[in-house]
Amino acid sequence: MSKQDFNDSHRNNPSIFHSKSMDSEEEDFNYSTGDVLGSDQEEEEDFNNFHDSDPINRRQTHYRTLKQQEIKHLQENDISTVSSVLSVSRGVACTLLCRNNWRLSSVYDQWFSDENKIPEEPVGESALQESEKFTCKICYETISITNMLSASCGHLFCSDCWKIYISTSIKDGPGCLTLSCPKPGCKSNPGLDMVDLLSSPEDKDKYYRYLYRSYVESNTKRKWCPAPGCDFAIEFESDGLQSHGYEVTCDCDYKFCWNCGEESHRPLDCETVAKWIEKNSSEAENTTWILAYTKPCPKCRRAIEKNHGCSHMTCRVPCRHQFCWICGGDWTKHVTFYDCNKFKEEGDNPDERSRKKAKKHLERYAHYYERWDSNDKSRKRALVDLDIARNDHVDVLVKVHGETQAQLKFVIEAWDQIVECRRVLKWSYAYGYYLSLNQSGKMEFFGHLQGQAESALERLHYCAEKEMSTCRAIVVRMISRGFDGSWRV
Repeated sequence: MSKQDFNDSHRNNPSIFHSKSMDSEEEDFNYSTGDVLGSDQEEEEDFNNFHDSDPINRRQTHYRTLKQQEIKHLQENDISTVSSVLSVSRGVACTLLCRNNWRLSSVYDQWFSDENKIPEEPVGESALQESEKFTCKICYETISITNMLSASCGHLFCSDCWKIYISTSIKDGPGCLTLSCPKPGCKSNPGLDMVDLLSSPEDKDKYYRYLYRSYVESNTKRKWCPAPGCDFAIEFESDGLQSHGYEVTCDCDYKFCWNCGEESHRPLDCETVAKWIEKNSSEAENTTWILAYTKPCPKCRRAIEKNHGCSHMTCRVPCRHQFCWICGGDWTKHVTFYDCNKFKEEGDNPDERSRKKAKKHLERYAHYYERWDSNDKSRKRALVDLDIARNDHVDVLVKVHGETQAQLKFVIEAWDQIVECRRVLKWSYAYGYYLSLNQSGKMEFFGHLQGQAESALERLHYCAEKEMSTCRAIVVRMISRGFDGSWRV
């Protein structure tokens, strides 16, 4: 398939799926003559730069992705800065930062205003005689001063009790980062130095992992990417969150909502998404199904499902009541007088009204859920195909057609667009479910836009899949013919 085929399908895609501004589109596609006639090397550089950016949304972002080494570097810089400015050890600086959620201004304010700040030098056994013995206030063993330790407060406890205390705190979770002295009422923190001295390698590794993650989790402008297996974090600029919305894209290509942490869900708001997810996973729909497709036994009121063609129903033991599924009447009376075939004016039957209402509700929910789920599955499949296009597909097309990677990047752009459109279309069905049925005009207009969008997307997706299938067939032929790098289609 040619680039023109892709462009024709892409052109028909409605604006509901476009995430670029008009200004950004002009910047993206305003090529000069020099760009077109540029060297192959420049095109290859453009293609590599294309992989490092989001092809769908290239407008200026107000956030950045932090990788593991960047996070560690920033964290170490903050620790070193506090240690240098306040002339304290690295362990004390780390404790101060953890207590103040890694905000340097809060650390300085607290340090210069708090009379009970952490002493710069620990108080302990160095000022005491080695021959002296003390009673540990935890285990009440009399122990030599050489086996007694204290935090900066000077409260002495035996090393064994310290080990157990610190190890238990680390196993309890991230709260170990602000661990206080075992003495009741003492707010002094044992800190990093004590952990390094007494912890096992496993506990030490866990402690440093908590310390590393706290640098992101304690800051309201940083969050971990929620994609499975991703270790990147997102950091917002000062005013970016308020002025540019909540949708962010990690370097792993995962888009998510900064506000709620779910995957990006335009056009829905976070509250509606939470309701939809809860609805899909709750037992409420099971109850609705029971109301719609079962009937209560007239005698014991137990819900019964009709699983055979015959209308003769028998309730389970111990009830064993026999009744007619159609009218609910006693079956023994049907033997001598069968009148279910006769039309009767519908009376005021609350059970029947509830059953019909539940069935109608379930059918409507099933309509929207099936299409929501179908687009979700199509998007996941498109993500797999996008990865194939990036890693294999374009390379094969370069060899087959003799074009550069930069000339063929429209293939990857098409798959990126498909993934994005599937996501938006998926959430549009959840949006449609919560639209008020009383707003018939709005519902009809929404359905029209949704249908146009889905039609254009299906055409684009079909073209992309057909192109990939053709490419795979070419690869098979190339292998069977012993491709030497000179053959062209």
